[in-house]
Amino acid sequence: MPSVAFGFHCIGCGALSHAPELDFRCSQCGNLLEITDPSWRSGKLCAADLKSVWHQRRSSNLPLDLSGVWRFRELLPAPQSERHVITLREGNTPLYELPRSSHSTGVRRLFAKHQGMNPTGSFKDTGMTVASTFAKQAGYLWVACASTGNTSASMAAYAARGGLRSLVLVPDGKISWSKLSQALDYGALTCQLCTDFDGCLRLLQELVRRAPVYQLNSINPFRLEGQKTLAFELLEQLDWHPPDHVIVPGGNLGNSSAIGKALLEMREIGLIPRLPKLSVIQAEGANALVRTLREASGKQLISVDAETRATAIRIGNPASWQKAVNVIQATGGACEQVSELEIAQAKAEIGAEGIGCEPASAVTLAGLRKLLQQSFVKPDETVVLVLTGNLLKDPDFTMEFHRGDLFRGTIHEPQSPTLNPFRHPPVVLDATLDAVLETLDQAEKTHPVNSNV
Repeated sequence: MPSVAFGFHCIGCGALSHAPELDFRCSQCGNLLEITDPSWRSGKLCAADLKSVWHQRRSSNLPLDLSGVWRFRELLPAPQSERHVITLREGNTPLYELPRSSHSTGVRRLFAKHQGMNPTGSFKDTGMTVASTFAKQAGYLWVACASTGNTSASMAAYAARGGLRSLVLVPDGKISWSKLSQALDYGALTCQLCTDFDGCLRLLQELVRRAPVYQLNSINPFRLEGQKTLAFELLEQLDWHPPDHVIVPGGNLGNSSAIGKALLEMREIGLIPRLPKLSVIQAEGANALVRTLREASGKQLISVDAETRATAIRIGNPASWQKAVNVIQATGGACEQVSELEIAQAKAEIGAEGIGCEPASAVTLAGLRKLLQQSFVKPDETVVLVLTGNLLKDPDFTMEFHRGDLFRGTIHEPQSPTLNPFRHPPVVLDATLDAVLETLDQAEKTHPVNSNV
């Protein structure tokens, strides 16, 4: 590992420190911390050399090089020894073209960076490899998180891989069972609390002050350092030609903050000549950042009682809101909200591309349509949607959608029939060849092949 000396910078008062508090907040003003290293901005790093060494590592079988996170280790905080590193070969996720969605939206070059192809099925793995590594290096036996599902699955997996014990706090009845099953299978001590995600996080922050437990939520700045490698990998996949827009789902807002931090660092080092606009999309029922920007000009958080079927972003009091405001403003991005119907339709459209995603990821495509209507995004621009979670993270949503049950008994039920063209419910037939042939014939008449793809 390279020998570098990183520190912690408060995003509020600017105070610098070499060791964070247990709750990863500034000891002087209580705000969140960012990791910084003078070598990243000293002019000592050569962009051409970095691109070359990162490319060479793609053909290496060394454990660190097989990770799509640690392959970019020159721009990460360095652990004291490689033996501390916990990795599941995270990162290395595909960048897909979206021909159907490109045609339907009119955007000429539309891509999806699919973080759902990580080992546990979400973008959380890219941050968890770094944060769990530093937990192990610090000598902790227990790691813990509050979660809507993806964080718990990822943390439990990396804890198991690194010989650590894990504690998961999740809101009772407000988490996808498929995500919860991952945490259970990886051996986590799982507590379902009678509160929402924000309540779970508050309790966790009290816990770390009372017990030797290391917090692995996204307020942990090591998490965001790992997550910023998505941007390095994306630009490498685009041959270092920046897209015009990167569109990210907004929940606790750590991921958008991490991506924005990476973009700013890449421009400063000279890896890219200009910044893409980074935009954040939220569900209407969990729109704290949208309201914070519109009603308070981004100066103070406006919390909401979050409610959306996109469970991964059902967060009303996002911890990293100020970091997200900073990167949106620094890159000239936007923040928009989309309805439950728009999310469901966008998810089905991404599924029709053959790649699929969890509901929270689909806000990016739905948000793109709104940004196009506002002329913030132009049809001739290049757009990358960040898909944060795998289709199989929330199969209940998918099955209810295609069976027509997703909005039954809700305020959205009257508008639900507009989604019928996107539904593909299973068909129950007699076990006869004639029945199958008749169904095939009917399908060809009602769902013709799209010749524009």
